[in-house]
Amino acid sequence: MTDILENLAHIKERLHIACSRTGRDPEQVRLVGVTKSVAIERIRQAVASGVSVLGENYVQEARQKIDNLADLKPEWHFIGRLQSNKAKTAVELFDWIQTVDRESLALALNREAVKKEKFLPVLIQVNVGGEDTKSGAAPGDVLPLYRSLSKMEALQLRGLMTLPPYCDNPQDVRPYLQKLKLLLEQLRQAAERPEQLTELSMGMSHDFEVAIEEGATLIRIGTALFGSRPTA
Repeated sequence: MTDILENLAHIKERLHIACSRTGRDPEQVRLVGVTKSVAIERIRQAVASGVSVLGENYVQEARQKIDNLADLKPEWHFIGRLQSNKAKTAVELFDWIQTVDRESLALALNREAVKKEKFLPVLIQVNVGGEDTKSGAAPGDVLPLYRSLSKMEALQLRGLMTLPPYCDNPQDVRPYLQKLKLLLEQLRQAAERPEQLTELSMGMSHDFEVAIEEGATLIRIGTALFGSRPTA
């Protein structure tokens, strides 16, 4: 457990320094511990160390983890590519869905959330780099998707999420993050209730300090917290 405590302390120190550079309150930034391929006991240690939000990429892998950690009651975010036929299970398991990227998925999630009488916070995932290998709505499709989501009674759109192109130099990712921030500002201008659109999920272990400087409110941290994943 010592390494997770030390890693978390180091992440928080870097977070505070990044916030201080732009005059932000560190309380505005939430750390999402990314648990893909992480053993349940190590996840339990992270929650015991103060990580209250966890992010999982796979519905099947998440179920066992969520069941085993139910006593700790962390907040679970789905952060992977989601198929519409997994919407029912995703609504059952997760508190947030960060990766809504098309109307068909939103409709499936809304239908299942209505059945469960559950209000589900969601983010629109945006493919800011236009990469064929990554999910996400094209920037030009964000406003139409927002308009569709705003009519869905069980979904609460809270903001935007992105996985930008990987850059060896974290500074090189800044234009992509600025693009996401601008998209959120444009949505807020078009929204009837802009106060609900507050979240920018961007930044990972490699570049989260730059993301914080550009307005991230959710940073998704895996390797920096848990260490490198085992290779197959």
